Formats: sequence, structure tokens, C-alpha cells
Amino acid sequence: MLTLENLTFDVNDDEGGKGIIKDLNLTIGDGKFVVITGPNGGGKSTTAKLIMGIEKPTSGRILFDGQDITDMNITDRANLGISFAFQQPVRFKGVQVLDLIRLAAKKKLSVTDACQYLSEVGLCAKDYINREVNASLSGGELKRIEIASVLARASKLSVFDEPEAGIDLWSFQNLIQVFERMRKNTNGSILIISHQERILNIADEIVVIADGKIVNHGSRDEIMPQIMGTASAVDACSKFYNQD
Repeated sequence: MLTLENLTFDVNDDEGGKGIIKDLNLTIGDGKFVVITGPNGGGKSTTAKLIMGIEKPTSGRILFDGQDITDMNITDRANLGISFAFQQPVRFKGVQVLDLIRLAAKKKLSVTDACQYLSEVGLCAKDYINREVNASLSGGELKRIEIASVLARASKLSVFDEPEAGIDLWSFQNLIQVFERMRKNTNGSILIISHQERILNIADEIVVIADGKIVNHGSRDEIMPQIMGTASAVDACSKFYNQD
């Protein structure tokens, strides 16, 4: 479904060019639940932004269903079937929650159907369906509404950048259930940027990115013991989380 070929992303700063993503190669297959993890500043979120077209690679290619989308903009990628949930959700003054979910679904959903998506992310639909997606909503509320819109879109590939950021414990527990249902019921693939153990535990595959490169990639059962609390991995885990 999605292939990143020799992907590189450089930025210029006061000291000259700096490599953020370095010759990265990754393939995400159909129907897979993949989590990208790694130390802060390692390039996880940048990789997600390159996939969505928010950033443009310095070199390399991005293929989606065999089509080269490297030079496509965000809208074209969305129309092909890629959805993106930001780490910090966007506010839309003057747009109601119902309108946002209908826009995501690309059809005129009934109020009942739209409310169902809100209920799936733990929001009381009658309290939110007619509210504006603006500063009156908390970060956690916005996060859940954004995830509801991604659910409504039912994309071939849904990308979530640290979906747990800014939400409380109850919402996080509900979020895990949402992802578990997506994993069972979706016909597309799911890519999540996260370092939360409970999200890693429901992945099919885990990709570890550090210093702009993939340093490990495999099944959950292969990768989890190397980055979490097994006795044999304590030292490696300490080094992993202190590379910044």
C-alpha cells in the first residue's frame, strides 16, 4: 500500500544543512496496524508529515498503491485515501462538529450516523454535535472529534500523530478501545506515531526510528521485548530513551 523509498528530508539552520530523515525505506502493507516509535526528536512526526504531504522530501519517493505521490499536495493525497490526525488538532471557527464529520465522510450523513462516530470516541453526541470546532473546546475534546472525523472518512490509510497527546486517562483508555475496533473492522491500514506501551501492544508491526533512520522494524512480539521492560533489555531500553 505505502512505500517510502530512500526518503531524505533536510532543513537549513544557522549551522547549515541538517538531516532530519536519512535515506529511510519503509513499506506498510494492506490491512496492517503499524506503530512508529522512538526517542523524541528522532524523526517520527516528520515521517508522518512527509507521508501526508505537509512536508516535502529533499530526495526519495513516496508510493501509494503503486502510484508516485511524492509531488502531490495534501488535498490530492486525501482524495487518494490518506487521512491524517494532527498531534495538535486544528480549530475551525464557524464550522460545527456535524459539518466537520460530514465533510470527512464526503457525504451527507444523518445526524444519527454522525453522532455514532462521536459516541465511538467517548463523547456524548448531543452535547457536541452542534458546537463549533473552536477555542471553546479543550485539546482533549478536539482530539476526539478529529479522530471521529477520521473514523467517518474510512480511508485506505489513516495516520495518527501521537493521538494520546493532551487527553486524560479515561479518554486514553477509550482511545485504545477505538483503535482496537479499527484494527478489527477497518479494511485499510493504520499508522500511529506513539511511544505509549498500550498502543504498541495492539500493533501488528512496530517501527523504531532514531536519528532519522529506522533502527528496528518487525512484529510486535519481536520488537516489544527489545524496547520495553524485559530484564535482558533494560540496558538497551535505557539507551533507547536517552538518545536525545
